[in-house]
Amino acid sequence: MLFEIISEGQVSQSVNITQFIFKSRKVWKVEFENGNEAVLYKCGNEWMQRIEDNLNTSLVMTIGKHIDGSVAGSVCLRY
Repeated sequence: MLFEIISEGQVSQSVNITQFIFKSRKVWKVEFENGNEAVLYKCGNEWMQRIEDNLNTSLVMTIGKHIDGSVAGSVCLRY
C-alpha cells in the first residue's frame, strides 16, 4: 500500500506499507521515502511499534487506522 503522509507542519512524504508474518504474528513494515523504516503490529485493539522504532504515537495510530480500514491505492494521511 502506498500512502502520502502530511504532518502537522504540512510536510509531505510517501510511505510504503507491506504486510508479512514474523514469528506467527502479522506485522506491517512501514518504509519512509527518507530510508527510515518501522514495524507495526496489533495487540488486541492497540497498534504497537518495535521498541527501536520511535514514531510519534499519533502517527502510529493514524497508520494503524488506515491499515484496519484496508484502504487501497494512494491516499493522504494527516496526523
